[in-house]
Amino acid sequence: MHDERLANLLGALSLTVRDLMLGDVLRATGTSASGAAAIKVAATEPGLSVTELGRRIGLSQPAAARMIDALEARGLAERRPAASRSVAVHLTDQGRQAAEQIRLARIQALLPLSDSLDENERAVLAGLFDKLLDAAYDRLPDSELLCRLCDGPACLSGGNTCPVSDARNAREAGDTREATDER
Repeated sequence: MHDERLANLLGALSLTVRDLMLGDVLRATGTSASGAAAIKVAATEPGLSVTELGRRIGLSQPAAARMIDALEARGLAERRPAASRSVAVHLTDQGRQAAEQIRLARIQALLPLSDSLDENERAVLAGLFDKLLDAAYDRLPDSELLCRLCDGPACLSGGNTCPVSDARNAREAGDTREATDER
């Protein structure tokens, strides 16, 4: 049985969380949402091509090139020659500082929400989020898009695993039951 009220509440919460998080991130860096995502991805994986960086944040190659142009103009990123005539995107020192500002702004926007729950509620919610991210992976099976603003070390703290990586690994292994049954 479908629960339209629950789906509606999830939608309202999702938009609110997105607005709170992106508002703080964009104010901290003065970039667009895709620019902030590109900074986070480039900080995690320096040297990606413009095309690959764009793919990981959901932009076409021309849109990614324009976004990198804007980051270069602000002194946040630079293009460097790479193998096979491609161009690699690297952050400048200022870009790496922006990546840290993004991480801090994101967590500062989200902590008051999770801190409104007690320890038991947070544990239950974390398990539910794992299941929801697993289901989201079924709908959008590109872990880079799902995690484009993630703070990987925070996700993996306390011996936890990334639910998106778990879902991807389970799908690649052909075992979809394990991914959902363990949660």
